[in-house]
Amino acid sequence: MSTATPAFGVRHFRAEREADWQRLEALLDLVEKKSPKRLTNEDLVELPRLYRATLSALSIARETSLDASMIAYLESLSTRAYFVLYGCREPLSRQIGGFFAHGWPAAVRGIFGETLLIAALFFASAVAGYFLVLSDPAWFNAIIPSEMAGGRDMNATADYLRSTLYDRPERGGLEVFATFLFTHNAQISIMAFALGFAFGIPTFFLIASNGVLLGAMYAAFLPKGLGVGFTGWLLIHGSTELSAIILAGAAGLHIGRAVAFPGARTRMAAAGDAGRRAALVMIGVVIMLLVAGLLEGFARQLITADGARFAIAAAMFALWVGYFALGGRRTHG
Repeated sequence: MSTATPAFGVRHFRAEREADWQRLEALLDLVEKKSPKRLTNEDLVELPRLYRATLSALSIARETSLDASMIAYLESLSTRAYFVLYGCREPLSRQIGGFFAHGWPAAVRGIFGETLLIAALFFASAVAGYFLVLSDPAWFNAIIPSEMAGGRDMNATADYLRSTLYDRPERGGLEVFATFLFTHNAQISIMAFALGFAFGIPTFFLIASNGVLLGAMYAAFLPKGLGVGFTGWLLIHGSTELSAIILAGAAGLHIGRAVAFPGARTRMAAAGDAGRRAALVMIGVVIMLLVAGLLEGFARQLITADGARFAIAAAMFALWVGYFALGGRRTHG
């Protein structure tokens, strides 16, 4: 194999290697303009060899300061070859199918510990919020703005609260609170994930504050005998929406844990690995929030029977749990 020196002529350098470059370019054109299926077995074997030879030529050209236009050509050719050999060339439909079939459920299973911790924090905060407001009703207005509560507070009568649960949308109900809750929960989900890099501390705070808000609302309904009705009203979409919040918080905490405890890796490497898994989870969280929005806009306002509401909530929760637990697992016969 010849080596280049500063006196090595550009013409000789090109003549010695140009056949390989032209052959590589022809194969790349075939893949990019037509289809990889047009490559023969010999082409598939030859393509990586030509790529390595081009990289070698590029390295020599740079070290010996050969013609700038040749260097630019070799850089372009090497880049094209890299993406053909190592780039993702799967059709979009296959990538989407792979996300739902394998990527999303596997990513959720990968943050199972964080999910349990965030779920425990959320429900513990809801219980704390409930008892806090019961002990001092003034806390209700401190937690939930009056314009959002719309009279559904500690002073509301049982009849009024019941009407907000079961009346048709045109007669009022909890639509204002529902819209606020959905928007608020979507924001909490995004922020809990985005701020996870700060060792998970903001994530803990956001999840806890959301739990306290829910507990405060229960303090208004439960003492008046409307706990079952409020739970059915909430869970017909909350089984999906609250699950999405918990997963978003777990995704943020997953990143925060990697930053705080990187192990043998650097913090950047650990955060990068955790971030890729958490990003898959968050793409799914957005989908779950969209599903929850549809349930809120249609099913919850049109279905007023407690039994039907609980049945839909249970079905949705079982669907998510089954999907995340079993989705993408390989079965062995």
